Amino acid sequence: MSRLLRIGELANLSGVSTRTVDFYTGLGLIEATQRTAGNFRLYDPGCVERIAAIKVLEANGVSLADMADALRRGAGDLAVQLSQVQGDLETLKEAAVHAGPAAHQLLLALTARLQSLISTAIDVTNSLPPL
Repeated sequence: MSRLLRIGELANLSGVSTRTVDFYTGLGLIEATQRTAGNFRLYDPGCVERIAAIKVLEANGVSLADMADALRRGAGDLAVQLSQVQGDLETLKEAAVHAGPAAHQLLLALTARLQSLISTAIDVTNSLPPL
């Protein structure tokens, strides 16, 4: 088993401040594995990757509150979520067929954003250690 990290070590390895680690801990985005006899929090080294994922998601427009809410809800039914996404994509295709030039440009911009978010989701998923 890897050595657990103190908050300062985790912050340093993650490129964030200790206040950010505290904030993420308070939101439930990361959690301490245990505490020392002196009541210092100790974190699993996997939190470094999780913080990296949080930073990527946040840079792509996903709010910390949405991330925390998703973690609180748990895994849920991924098949249902993917089915909803598929339905939304079909709706987007239908809208594109009937859209005028201005709306068409807006739909292109939204589609590019969607592709970016999907790519980010795949990258983040592949980089996270299993829970």
